[in-house]
Amino acid sequence: MVLLTLDNFINNEHVKPALGTYFDTFEPARGVPHARIPNSTKDDVERAYEAAAAAFPGWSRTSRADRAKLLYKIADLIDARLEEFAYAESKDQGKPVELAKTVDIPRASYNFRFFAGRILHAVEEAGDLPGVGLSYTQRMPIGVAGLISPWNLPLYLLTWKIAPCIACGNTAVCKPSEFTSLTAFLLCTVLKEAGLPAGVVNMVFGTGMGAGQAIVEHPRIPLISFTGGTVTGAKIIANSARFFKKLSLELGGKNANIVFADCDFDLALKTTLRSSFANQGEICLCGSRIFIEKPIYDKFVGALVQGAKALKVGDPTQKDTNLGALVSKEHWEKVVGYIELGEKEGGKIECGGQKPTTLDDEFKDGYFLEPTIISGLTPSCRTMREEIFGPVVTVCSFDTEEEVIKMTNDSEYGLSCSLWTENGRRARRVAEAIQSGTVWVNTWMARDLRMPFGGMKQSGLGREGGDHSLDFYSEIKTICLAD
Repeated sequence: MVLLTLDNFINNEHVKPALGTYFDTFEPARGVPHARIPNSTKDDVERAYEAAAAAFPGWSRTSRADRAKLLYKIADLIDARLEEFAYAESKDQGKPVELAKTVDIPRASYNFRFFAGRILHAVEEAGDLPGVGLSYTQRMPIGVAGLISPWNLPLYLLTWKIAPCIACGNTAVCKPSEFTSLTAFLLCTVLKEAGLPAGVVNMVFGTGMGAGQAIVEHPRIPLISFTGGTVTGAKIIANSARFFKKLSLELGGKNANIVFADCDFDLALKTTLRSSFANQGEICLCGSRIFIEKPIYDKFVGALVQGAKALKVGDPTQKDTNLGALVSKEHWEKVVGYIELGEKEGGKIECGGQKPTTLDDEFKDGYFLEPTIISGLTPSCRTMREEIFGPVVTVCSFDTEEEVIKMTNDSEYGLSCSLWTENGRRARRVAEAIQSGTVWVNTWMARDLRMPFGGMKQSGLGREGGDHSLDFYSEIKTICLAD
């Protein structure tokens, strides 16, 4: 089998890594290698930086209208290759093709459209100080940004960084996850076809230790946007501290899903199944701790188990597949390890916990796992406190608002929370008490890109979205003109 070989994308050209070495990346659904990834080092990052730095003066002076025109063209080209991008994302990450076609790839193109429109309609602040003068603000491009994206929503989150970065007039050195580099590689051809000037976006493929760390520690890359694990986020803070870099870190989560007895039962159930197991549970916003008010606990858990058992796990290319494969063998083993830990901690496996026995022969070596629901654990158990990042949720009952708010907030994380109730006063009261960056009431994953997005506590640092993204990717200067 001939494997696809990826090369770095620097100065609008595909170039081989400095060491000339590559490593295999695996197709999760079949458990076999399907591409070769450059083993990039700090030398490759330096080459990419030099291209980005050379492109910065011209790109930063390009008008907002011309920048927006290019972003709109990039979006159109992604849409024109929807099928190609969706199948590549599925093969690389393990997710169902249908999910990639309806969520990941459309959101990637929308990221470019949104920020193209945003810069066209952005306004600066101004204030008159009577008898003194007029003050106003100016947003200035910063320079070369380091953009490091994760493996769970590869193109979706990579473009969430690239679009506002270049919209604001910066250039970029990007490092996609080594597990899921294929759609980033395809994006490079789109950027070149759209006419993006050479050096504005550069893509360096490789590991976190080899390429990612070199970006973080580069003395002339002044800002870093990273999405990934909390442990890695802490290392980025430590390793970049001496350079006083501007950081935006979207990290882990252990999100609560609070279901009150007065909820719209059918809607809460349907959405909870999705928020628990979409993308194999490999979304930082998935609700993995489900708290259910006692009067409906047994009914809700029974219906949730029945719904989870009905989900189809298997061939990601089939339209009716609900869950594909986990991203890697190592991650599959980690998730299974947490299921085993849950049992040791006294939990009961209500359903799932095993590799499906109904897989076709071609998928027998794939990293598939049944959707898993665990009951009977206390909130202090590791299974209920640590991020698993797979198709595994815990269910727990509660009696009062005060109790569930306390259990929800008793976490090192604070990324998101979903809340289900038909009582408007309760919804507002509880939502305002929850320590999370986002609280959804009677919905999940409703993302308004105009709103700030980010986490509290160990779930992240900073906010992006709308003007918050423009602020992050700009330096804001105040200019005062005397009367």
